[in-house]
Amino acid sequence: MLTGVMLLELLATLAIPLGLDLFMPVPDDNPLTAERIELGRQLFFDTRLSRDGSLSCASCHEPRRGFADARPIAVGVDGRQGRRNAPALINRGYGRAFFWDGRARSLEEQVVKPIEDPNELGSSLADASRRVGIAPDDIGRALSSFVRSILSGNSPFDRFVSGDRSALTADERAGLQVFRGKGNCVACHVGPTLSDERLHNTGVAWSGAVFTDAGAGRGEFKTPTLREVARTAPYMHDGSLATLDDVIEFYDQGGRPNPSLDPEVRPLRLTADEKRQVAVFLKALGGEVQFGIAPR
Repeated sequence: MLTGVMLLELLATLAIPLGLDLFMPVPDDNPLTAERIELGRQLFFDTRLSRDGSLSCASCHEPRRGFADARPIAVGVDGRQGRRNAPALINRGYGRAFFWDGRARSLEEQVVKPIEDPNELGSSLADASRRVGIAPDDIGRALSSFVRSILSGNSPFDRFVSGDRSALTADERAGLQVFRGKGNCVACHVGPTLSDERLHNTGVAWSGAVFTDAGAGRGEFKTPTLREVARTAPYMHDGSLATLDDVIEFYDQGGRPNPSLDPEVRPLRLTADEKRQVAVFLKALGGEVQFGIAPR
């Protein structure tokens, strides 16, 4: 099992100048403790947080899927369809913006929103608090602490950049070169979390005339982490791309042109072999996942 100390040491070796702290930022009023993480773990899997007792946080954030959801769009109480795909919760303790549109600035703010969303758990925080017998603020503190404990590391890529040159195959190394070079993936997928934590318009929400989802305002959505990416399909905020091959093809074509397209998104003209190598490399970003253990 990957310990918090091991992960922090690993992240230190992966640091790329990005302005990210090497150590996980934790609010002074919500220090990480084993007890609080354990309470958060229990709440994460507790269906009493939903209005009708049918769903929990884990219903849309499945551990075996990198804490993501196999459905294109999340489904809440009464079978109500949400607006977007459930994002992976891997290494979110290092995040700086939350939700696809970046509207939450802290995990404490983010974790309680699905409880009150009528298309997700469909409750009020006060009612959920009464059902589980825990104060509303303590629900937020516990759930955010648990999410901070969801960590991934020790992937073949991590071992490679830490000095083990045998950790990646020849195809994976070639894919890494495309990822860093011709593919320009590092324009957004950088740093220890493989995300710049910023908002970008890739055109995925553009219908040809209007945005089907405005995201943060002009079709921008937050860059997701690529850790455990092979386990978190389907992809994009709307789950519209079913496979990694589909994602690579989307970016190879330059996204979907629109008036607000990010300048970094442009046709790549990758060869078939380069596309295959990038896909192979992305699968090498899967490593060891731990949760429920306090990082130190």
